[in-house]
Amino acid sequence: MVSRVVLAHRLFTGISRRHLACLVEELAVPWQAGVEGRRHAARGGARKRAAGAGARHQLVFVDRLVATLIHLRHDLPHAVLGLLFGVDRSTITRAIAEVRKLLAARGCAVPDRPDLRLRTLADVFAYAQAEGIELRLDATEIQVRRPPASRGGRRAFVSGKKKQNTMKATVIADWRGRTLWTDALRPGRMHDATAARNEGIAICFQHFPDVEVLLDDGYLGLSRDHRGQAVTPPRKPRPGALPGSVEQWERDRHWHSSDRITVEHALADHKRWKQLLRWTHRRDRLPDTYRAIAGLVSDRTAQA
Repeated sequence: MVSRVVLAHRLFTGISRRHLACLVEELAVPWQAGVEGRRHAARGGARKRAAGAGARHQLVFVDRLVATLIHLRHDLPHAVLGLLFGVDRSTITRAIAEVRKLLAARGCAVPDRPDLRLRTLADVFAYAQAEGIELRLDATEIQVRRPPASRGGRRAFVSGKKKQNTMKATVIADWRGRTLWTDALRPGRMHDATAARNEGIAICFQHFPDVEVLLDDGYLGLSRDHRGQAVTPPRKPRPGALPGSVEQWERDRHWHSSDRITVEHALADHKRWKQLLRWTHRRDRLPDTYRAIAGLVSDRTAQA
């Protein structure tokens, strides 16, 4: 019979066996602590039986992690994963819910710093100022299901750009396209700059004055409020401008686009995971899913 690790390597092609082993070592203890905490709350006190007594888990932690990774990568239904691992669908559902939160809480990896992970926007700005790194920031939208007609706030998810019901994520990458941070997702109708402001980017600009962030035209408001730090493409010359001014504008805009394209590559890495192509599950689970995938992608790119 094929082992679970070999099965994961065949089905889940986005992660190596070494990476899987590191995840097991990193997350096994927090998962077990969570299990014991829930048991303690259910009992209302300390256990009265010796450790090891009672029913065993149908899925050990390695299998739970593997099932979650396959689900994130290929979006296989829980029922199919249940058949694959020989358990009921509800067992897979509980396992994915537990492991997904652990993966989301890990944050993003830092190149050449295996013991450091970035979890907040302030962490990213502090790291960028300490290392002298120029950041790239952009937003991406993920199509979600339309809310029921009886539920309020339906228009909040209608994106003016996509003309679809979406949720928007803000992502920061470095000059090599390595993911450093992603935020809690916002409704698609919210403007890109507003989403960044809600995450506290203005305060970060004030506390870290040496950090520069390359942005696109959707963040002109940030560029106006934080000149020299929030860098957007140069504005097009007015009609009738001298040919030399137009040529200089084209060169500057091309330089800015070429330098900022790495964050687009980071977003493309995220969208290779099938669950982020189109989200068909509950919307309140998408933020943890995106953060979990961003953390896994950063593990790979930090070692590149």
